[in-house]
Amino acid sequence: MVTSQSIGLAAAAAAGMAWAVRGRSSSAFGPSVWRGPADRKSVALTFDDGPTPATLRILEVLREHGVPATFFQIGELVEAHAEIALAVRAEGHEIGNHSQTHPNLALARPSVIASEFERAQETIVRTTGHIPAFLRAPFGVRWFGFGEAQRQLGLTGAMWSLIGLDWKLPAEAISRRILGRAREGDIICLHDGRGNLKDPDVTATVEAVRRIVPNLLEKGYHFETVTQLICPMK
Repeated sequence: MVTSQSIGLAAAAAAGMAWAVRGRSSSAFGPSVWRGPADRKSVALTFDDGPTPATLRILEVLREHGVPATFFQIGELVEAHAEIALAVRAEGHEIGNHSQTHPNLALARPSVIASEFERAQETIVRTTGHIPAFLRAPFGVRWFGFGEAQRQLGLTGAMWSLIGLDWKLPAEAISRRILGRAREGDIICLHDGRGNLKDPDVTATVEAVRRIVPNLLEKGYHFETVTQLICPMK
């Protein structure tokens, strides 16, 4: 017999699982960070789904203002655009692991999850010489087996405290969203790609970055990599 109590319990269980899987502060499926300390006026600018040709345009903006960022890269795109992945590292930016093929990991077998991040880690290290310390799940979706994959690779999960929704908003709306909400310790999530597309149009993101970086600098914010933000003594 279905009762209001059983419906309520089922709804609560579903909400709890949804938070565990996608909640930005959830560590249910493995160690994770989602923001830095609020006692310093610092933020970490992060980019997912690259490298792509548009990454070079973002690097120009970062170079112009002398700020670092963290790029969570997809293994198969690192293979396709090795010279761009190398350019990211050559300019002193941090590289994180964003899986090999960018699948949605919900309901995936633990062996599939492990393979996705193992292959990406190997690709990034082989191509750039950089050993990622953080990984970010595609779509922010963690699942059973994710934590074991992290432990095997010595990686910490990285979510975000502020996301630009730049895959669907125009540049003005993206920049307004970020500039209106940025706070000390934020990990800001933007995208220099779109899923695993090799050459997507990310003009809105590039134009938003041109507005966001100088405006946050004018407000007194200091840009750091995720590692610098989370572990300021390193």
